[in-house]
Amino acid sequence: MNPNFHRYCFDTMSCSDICSSSSTLTTKASREPSGLTQELDSKLQAVPESESGCDLFKDMKHRFLSFKKNKYMEHIEHYEKLAQSQAPKFMVIACADSRVCPSAILGFQPGEAFTVRNVANLVPPFESGPSETNAALEFAVNSLEVENVLVIGHSCCGGIRALMSMEEEGDSSSFIRNWVVVGKNAKASTKAVASNLSFDQQCKHCEKESINRSLLNLLTYPWIEERVRKGILSIHGGYYDFVDCTFEKWTLDYEESNLKEANGGISVKDQLFWC
Repeated sequence: MNPNFHRYCFDTMSCSDICSSSSTLTTKASREPSGLTQELDSKLQAVPESESGCDLFKDMKHRFLSFKKNKYMEHIEHYEKLAQSQAPKFMVIACADSRVCPSAILGFQPGEAFTVRNVANLVPPFESGPSETNAALEFAVNSLEVENVLVIGHSCCGGIRALMSMEEEGDSSSFIRNWVVVGKNAKASTKAVASNLSFDQQCKHCEKESINRSLLNLLTYPWIEERVRKGILSIHGGYYDFVDCTFEKWTLDYEESNLKEANGGISVKDQLFWC
């Protein structure tokens, strides 16, 4: 196939061309039997939905071209270096929620943070086996040699709410259930200390507790624990409250944390609150 085929199609057939194709359908329908005319009429009714889709990509095109003009071309030398290699200082694990993009919230620029996003920003323990999250961790820590791992949780997290409302025995075929169960220790801890609170308050407590449990889970990976112990890797927690737009950050204190016990506690340092 001609390597320029896809580019040619995109360049010569715009969204307006695609959406305006309804006029050719009308002309063709006038020369066909009534049955075909009815079929085409039903297709024409779907055109407004296609126009809406075209508008979305038209807006996306303008945003991309604005990025190219105002950022890429203005900092072309930086992007040329990034084309050769990357050396981010941060590995970020954030939620897939559309409201909590870490680059938008914390201003990470291309090349600054190697990022993976999943439901409820969970880190499974080492013994859980392969996942896209620990594959990203392995690459970021062992190959890119990042100096910081930052786990960011957030308010009103649907994944945490699913975890907190989950029955002990449930649908084992549910992908969501099988994933959020990674946070079961955070749920148990929340139920133990916050059972007198409302369900919404329990969820907020668990949103933060799950971050700390993920920090502990990070230390179950031998190559992460070794680097943290040697002081060449730091692991941090962050919590973004988008209701009032505040951000909390803390760092795991490896020396002070009780890591020998199965349910050992976590000690933190360098706590910051931005509002």
